[in-house]
Amino acid sequence: MATLTFEAERKDWDTYFMDIAYMVSTRSRCPRRHVGALLVQGKKLLGTAYNGAPMGVPDCSEAGCMISEQLEVELVDGVEKAVKKQRCIRTIHAEQNLLLFTDRIDREGSTVYVTDEPCWTCSNMLANSGIKEIVYHRGYPKDSDKVKRLMEAKGITFRQLLEYEPPAQARMNVINE
Repeated sequence: MATLTFEAERKDWDTYFMDIAYMVSTRSRCPRRHVGALLVQGKKLLGTAYNGAPMGVPDCSEAGCMISEQLEVELVDGVEKAVKKQRCIRTIHAEQNLLLFTDRIDREGSTVYVTDEPCWTCSNMLANSGIKEIVYHRGYPKDSDKVKRLMEAKGITFRQLLEYEPPAQARMNVINE
């Protein structure tokens, strides 16, 4: 009788949970960026979410993106400079949906895995949600510096998985405007 052996390498927890976040992101219908988020307590998955329009409302693939332009003052080489930033405001972000559909008690001391670095608004919400750690893969340069400062001030561990490679079925080209 033949003995079966499995030589597949077991994934570490960060890779395992980020893979799930990326697969969740495939539910998004946003043409600019698919984002998935998970709430994890220890090794237990407590919730998933992705970015999209509110339930029952046409999404970006049906009604087009709803772009809002904002000017933000940034310090560049010691000089204040107005920088134009564009954001789609039709969708609820994955992190916001995650907070809407999970309980506060489950979030206390938990970790959020998210495919993309949270924007400023999501970071503020996460900072007030009871979580202790955020793990992300793709950077979001529009808000990165101020988000990192916020997380440091709140004592929230903020880690980017630089060597991570998403599952092939979940890859997409991201629009960074």
